[in-house]
Amino acid sequence: MESRPGTGFRPFAGQRIAVVGLGRAGLPAAARLLEWGAEVTCWDDGAPARAAAEAAGFALSDPAQGRMTADALLLSPGIPHTLPRPHPAAEAARAAGVPILCDVEFLFRAVRAAGSRAAFLGITGTNGKSTTTALLHHILTGAGRISEVGGNLGPAALGLNMLGSEGFYTLEMSSYSLERIATVGFKVGVMLNLSPDHLDRHGSMAGYAAAKMNIFARQGREDFCVLGQDDDLSTAMAAGLAGKMIPISGFRPVPGGIWAEGRSLRDEAGEIADLGAAPALPGAHNAQNAAAAAATALALGLTRADVARGLHSFAGLPHRQEQVGQIGGLRFVNDSKATNAESAARALASYDRVVWIAGGTGKEGGIESLAPYFPRIARAILIGRDGPAFAATLAHHGVPHEVAGTLEEAVPAAAAAARATGAEVVLLSPAAASWDQFTGFDARGDRFRALVQAMASAERGKAA
Repeated sequence: MESRPGTGFRPFAGQRIAVVGLGRAGLPAAARLLEWGAEVTCWDDGAPARAAAEAAGFALSDPAQGRMTADALLLSPGIPHTLPRPHPAAEAARAAGVPILCDVEFLFRAVRAAGSRAAFLGITGTNGKSTTTALLHHILTGAGRISEVGGNLGPAALGLNMLGSEGFYTLEMSSYSLERIATVGFKVGVMLNLSPDHLDRHGSMAGYAAAKMNIFARQGREDFCVLGQDDDLSTAMAAGLAGKMIPISGFRPVPGGIWAEGRSLRDEAGEIADLGAAPALPGAHNAQNAAAAAATALALGLTRADVARGLHSFAGLPHRQEQVGQIGGLRFVNDSKATNAESAARALASYDRVVWIAGGTGKEGGIESLAPYFPRIARAILIGRDGPAFAATLAHHGVPHEVAGTLEEAVPAAAAAARATGAEVVLLSPAAASWDQFTGFDARGDRFRALVQAMASAERGKAA
């Protein structure tokens, strides 16, 4: 059950904490730390955020100016503390020997200070961590367990309820946050997969892998390490793990672990669940996500029936292979969260024949790595800044395509192309960031959904 420490609960009394970065997580963190007795100062490089903090009654102070007086710096995950260039507040903290921490670290310290042994479950990986985190939370709560879900997925860790010793904190952990934990030990650490990403922040693949490896830091023999076996970089992390390792795979048997054979999720005792009855989990990548959630749930004492029920009833997450409409048998799938080629590959692998909407602000390497999936593309409709660059790659490989420029042009063009080619799916899986045309991948996906729904409404009007 939820734990409610008394009004005298002040685990950070006497501690001076500087909070830098006052976005989605920053201000709630500052409020919670103040409630828990800390002396809190706030800062943001943006004047509107500073004004909002001041209006809310917080003291403003730039920790990079003058002598560093804080005992700890809570730095927003998106603000670098080393590469590519450290923020001035981080430089000041490092020079003064002040620890730079994330909000999960403060939550962990508060929970333990309250006497609760609530289990912290950490999920990371280059791709799939949001789905796996939400899926595990769904399985836990469906089985009657008490789980608070958040972290990188949202809500922010310091906005979560305090839980008693029977509770679970189910947390999506980015590499940015994992760099900034100091005492957190996860009862179950999940590492799904690893491929190049955020290299400007971590300096190299070795630096990125080291940050991810922190998901297993401070574990003991009674803890669990759920480790993906579908890429060599993740598999290599098995060396030196202190906890009990549970290997997982989305497409091949792994001795002693959990894996998918086709659409059958299995372990050495037999089938756990039929993934064919889990419509929100298509493809081998989601089979790996399901294996990870199942491995964690079973390690925590849930039954195979609990796991199967949770997998089958999971509704999925917005913008992650979310079916947003169907018009005359043609399905429209919103995978706007696919902001790199690796993520788009997972979506393209899930369907036999698609009209593909892609483009935006491309990542290094573009879409060349997707060439093995090009035979699945009946036609590509390209949008955004790097649509022309994507078009050049597709032309080189002989893939039919056109540059539409915007989603408003792309959606009807994709529907027409699907009807002309017999494709049954229009897939928005951009393989690119959205900043050139939208405020984020979620806004891009929301716009796609709205355009599809408007088209469906117009079709119904014609039929009436």
